Amino acid sequence: MATFVKAQVASLSASIIDFLTTLVCTQVFQIWYVIGSVIGTTAGGMVNFMMGRNWVFGAKERNINHQIFKYIIVWVGNLLLTTAGVYLVTHYLHVNYILSKIIVSCTVGIGYNFLMQKKFVFI
Repeated sequence: MATFVKAQVASLSASIIDFLTTLVCTQVFQIWYVIGSVIGTTAGGMVNFMMGRNWVFGAKERNINHQIFKYIIVWVGNLLLTTAGVYLVTHYLHVNYILSKIIVSCTVGIGYNFLMQKKFVFI
């Protein structure tokens, strides 16, 4: 249970970076929300990897190159799911992209990211 809680703290930290980056891209630099979401997801992914490796799963003694490779595979899945989800919820359900990002990120984070990191990336 402690690993799950730590993973959620790491996920929340990465999500804060993700959301702030997305908002700066879209609100300050007027970047299309889909591209802003990709940039935010990238920034959050980097934070999440480092926290997962060093704190959540205690896997810093394992080969970082293998972990990065596996994390990128999982992260691409996350990026596709999140980007598609944000687009679909925003475009078809007419939900504000910020709320869409929150809904989709939480769903993907718990239903996909945690399990893939625990069972595939940091083993």
